[in-house]
Amino acid sequence: MKEKDLIEGALRGEEAASRALFERYAPMLMGVCQRYCRTQAEAEDALQDAFIRLFEKLPKYGFQGSFAGWARRLTVNVALKTYQRKRFQLEQSGLENIPEKGGAPAAYAELGEKELLAMVQALPDGYRIVFNLYAIEGYSHKEIAEQLGIQEASSRSQLLKARKVLQRQIEIRQRIAI
Repeated sequence: MKEKDLIEGALRGEEAASRALFERYAPMLMGVCQRYCRTQAEAEDALQDAFIRLFEKLPKYGFQGSFAGWARRLTVNVALKTYQRKRFQLEQSGLENIPEKGGAPAAYAELGEKELLAMVQALPDGYRIVFNLYAIEGYSHKEIAEQLGIQEASSRSQLLKARKVLQRQIEIRQRIAI
C-alpha cells in the first residue's frame, strides 16, 4: 500500500493500516529512540510512546511535507520529554582540560554504524542528548536550550565535551587496531 493510503486507513481506524504504518516506520523511529535512550528497554518504551502520540496527532498531519520527517520530529520530542521526566542534569566529568585534536581519518572511515551508535549511547546523558539534537537532528543551540531549559552556552559546552569524548574513544580504538 502507498503511504497516503496507510495514513488515510489509520485515520479511519483500520487496524491493518495502523499496523502496516507501524511496521513501515518502526525501524527508522527505533533508531531515533536508541540515540536518545540509555538502554534498549528505554528505547522500546519511547518508541511505543511515540507511536501512541503519532496516532493521536495523525489528524493534524494534513499531508503537508514528508510523513517520515514529521514522524521523526514527533519521536525526537517524545524521547526528549521521556528524558526530561528523569530530570536533565548537567554533567561534570573533568573533561574540560582535554586538548582538542583532530582525529585520524582512517579511524573514522573504519567505524561501523553499530560501533558509532554504541559510542554515542555510552556518552553521559547530557552530552548524548545535546550531541544528538545538534549533530544528528540539526537543531541550533538556541533551539536546544529552549527544548531542554538550559542556557545556550551550556548546550555548546555539552556538545564540545561530547565531541571530545567521542574523539578520545576513536583515538583509543585506532591505537588498539594498530
